[in-house]
Amino acid sequence: MANAKVIIINETEKEIKSLLKKSTPFIAQRLRLLLILKQHEATGISKREVSILAGVCSGSAQKWRTLYIREGIVGLMKHNKIGFKPSVFTSEDRVRIEEKLNNPENGLQGYVELKEWIKKELGKDVLYRTVVNYCVTNFHSSVKVARKSHVNKDVDKVEDFKKTLDKSAKKSGMGKVKPTSR
Repeated sequence: MANAKVIIINETEKEIKSLLKKSTPFIAQRLRLLLILKQHEATGISKREVSILAGVCSGSAQKWRTLYIREGIVGLMKHNKIGFKPSVFTSEDRVRIEEKLNNPENGLQGYVELKEWIKKELGKDVLYRTVVNYCVTNFHSSVKVARKSHVNKDVDKVEDFKKTLDKSAKKSGMGKVKPTSR
């Protein structure tokens, strides 16, 4: 078995601990690893032992150790995360999508049709997954939701049905609640 690699850490334990307190959880793991390396600086420590003590994967321990050797503390503290990604839909697009979704006579049967509507009306060719995530996040919609109303529904017939239903329910006594005896 190979000897443990001895790495000279330029920062003191106090400096590493102060950086650890100020850092994000993403960077804190790297600094904990660096602190362990500093504590075992005289004898050296293997990447497997460091990974166990730091609670990270041995591959990550190797990568961070090499990163520190090449670029120092500055390289170890930086990361390539981009952060917040702006939406592909503008506030005007959001209003139009919301109107389309809340219209009971819109005739949309799912996100595929909504995606096609967005492409046709808004001129944006977006992925299906983008449409689903946007609608779930912003409008709390779900994939399996019944339509509010049928597209071809005749409103006059519905009103006539409701009027006759009310009269027939009163005649039959179905509208009354009978007390039960126990």
